[in-house]
Amino acid sequence: MLDKASRHNDDVIREATLTELVMANRILAREDVIDDFGHISVRNPLNPDTYFLSRSRSPAVVTRGDIMEFTLDGDLIGEDHRRPYAERHIHGAIYKDRPDVNAVTHHHARSVLPFTMVDVPLRPMFHMASVIGKDINIWDSQDEFGDTNMLVDSMEMGHSLSRALGDNRVALLRGHGCICAAADIRSVIMISIALKDNAALIRETRQLGEVTYLTDGEIDMASRMLLSEMPLARAWDYWVGRAGFNGL
Repeated sequence: MLDKASRHNDDVIREATLTELVMANRILAREDVIDDFGHISVRNPLNPDTYFLSRSRSPAVVTRGDIMEFTLDGDLIGEDHRRPYAERHIHGAIYKDRPDVNAVTHHHARSVLPFTMVDVPLRPMFHMASVIGKDINIWDSQDEFGDTNMLVDSMEMGHSLSRALGDNRVALLRGHGCICAAADIRSVIMISIALKDNAALIRETRQLGEVTYLTDGEIDMASRMLLSEMPLARAWDYWVGRAGFNGL
């Protein structure tokens, strides 16, 4: 059995994780990344075989009481009769397949959607977008599942999408949106925002001429710097303030 001090420490870690997840929902809504149907999850830092995700609710209004815990197969832990996200299997499948991933977003940022339908690279074109990585694959549910309701609502579909993600940070879903995966909440937020901004800038730049993308070396070096502790802390303070949590 855990002693009293250990239980207290675990409680502190759990509550800090859930608080950050609530704030992350609000941040992504404030930054126009996640709309009323997107979601963000985090792996349980005390048990890698479970993850935390809000009940089915608009991220802009998610509270601490909305957070649920799931097994990696998408089964709810505990007694809670509220409706979960149908697409929670996106998160569980990625956590199963990628032990290095501890935070996942699924969103439908409008600037990104055209790139799910055309053969135009979404590769980073400015240094802040280096965090999205060099390779971005497009997953087409038609390839394995034919006509569907376009939701990733089973573990089979979740693993199929996870295979398209591979070892990368981002994958696109044809006619649907995208997923972003990272080692922690702050990193996945930076990746999600950068993806949205990079897509918008590519579309704007192509009206003027051909896009000059970053080199592989630039992407590796810039992303390593941006996903380090100091830049993430600085960005987090900015996002928290804009989302209305300034002073916490």
